[in-house]
Amino acid sequence: MISKTHNFLNDQIRKQFDWIFHARNRRNVHRCPLTPAKKNDHDNAILGSKKLGNYVATLSVDFLFIVLPMLLIFTVLADWVYMFVIPMMVLVFSVVTANRFDASNYPGGPLSLRTNVSSYRVLMMIITFLCILAVDFKIFPRRHAKTETYGTSLMDLGVGSFIFANALVSRQARSVSSANWKAAVQSTSPLLLLGFARLLTTRSVDYQVHTGEYGVHWNFFFTLAAVSILTSIIKIPPQYSGIFGVAILIGFQYWLSHGLNVYLLSDERGTDILSKNKEGIFSILGYWGLYLVGVQLGYYLFFGNSSTTAFRTIKWARVRVSFISLVFWLVTVLLDRHVERVSRRMCNLAYVTLVLAQNLQVLAILMLSDFTAGSKISALEEALNRNLLGSFLLANLLTGLVNLYVDTLFIPSLSALAILLAYAYSLSIITGIAGFYGVKLKFW
Repeated sequence: MISKTHNFLNDQIRKQFDWIFHARNRRNVHRCPLTPAKKNDHDNAILGSKKLGNYVATLSVDFLFIVLPMLLIFTVLADWVYMFVIPMMVLVFSVVTANRFDASNYPGGPLSLRTNVSSYRVLMMIITFLCILAVDFKIFPRRHAKTETYGTSLMDLGVGSFIFANALVSRQARSVSSANWKAAVQSTSPLLLLGFARLLTTRSVDYQVHTGEYGVHWNFFFTLAAVSILTSIIKIPPQYSGIFGVAILIGFQYWLSHGLNVYLLSDERGTDILSKNKEGIFSILGYWGLYLVGVQLGYYLFFGNSSTTAFRTIKWARVRVSFISLVFWLVTVLLDRHVERVSRRMCNLAYVTLVLAQNLQVLAILMLSDFTAGSKISALEEALNRNLLGSFLLANLLTGLVNLYVDTLFIPSLSALAILLAYAYSLSIITGIAGFYGVKLKFW
């Protein structure tokens, strides 16, 4: 789990908060039932406010030990990242080696698997909302920014990782019967509305949009909606969706290698909608193939049918996730050298295998945390996991506001870091408070 990296440092603080919560709960349980209702209402209001204050304090501790280190590594400490990664890897593998013979003492099975997948999805979201604003400042290394045509970078993985993370735990991967196509269109209508809302707002405020990414009018929300609609209309059993997805990806790559890549990477655009948004529209095939492969991986690794679910233990999944990640890394190298280089802009086959390899590798590393004892999920992780899409929308809104009122390219590094800290902290607290009050936003 993400939180396991900092529980040793803030465990005592958490114990104090837990003691306060339990003490107050005991006080409420033993309160005299004959106490006047008016007094009870007043006391409950005060108690609720105090609980919220303690919860915000807990979120703040989580922010300091989870989000802040990531932000620093992506910005001011980017050139020294290996100095932190290598000792951390040595520490992790030392702990794993020391405890691997005692692995039976730690929980495994479906609950542990769900926790690992949730932690992976939250980690992906934290990196996403940090990078989408940090990239606008000079404090963010250019090597991490999106590539123009071919190549790989940290931010190139964002869109593919988001789609893959949704596919792993999707209704299709869990063998939950999907609705008909009309219900599918209705359920994705909020994504379409968000796509049009983003288009209108960026046009109305003259917000800078790089047309080489998706096109003139297209954006990420339209891609999400298109993948969701296609998956709902063309229903494929999860145990065969990966095969169908691979067939789509191979066919799309064949089309790219025979002239479509030249068309998509050219700066020439016609007057029709297809030509103006060629990158976004054609890349749907790649993202749909990625989603279908993710569905079968989720089904195979974590869910499966009722007769095999019992065998989806953490040990079983950990070995297979690591092995499949290694296979995708090898395939990515071969495709990049002998077929076509990785291109996020076209979502070609090499890009899809790169996304699969990278995300499965992160998931496999997170699974090693089951060898550490005395850890629990943090409040921030739980809040983000409930509202992944909501936190993503809020991050986009805050990013747009910052870009409207701040000249990000010319702001000093210290001021940029302060803005990023305020942005990340505000996003964490708002998402946490939304979770505290049970607010949940989910379209897909």
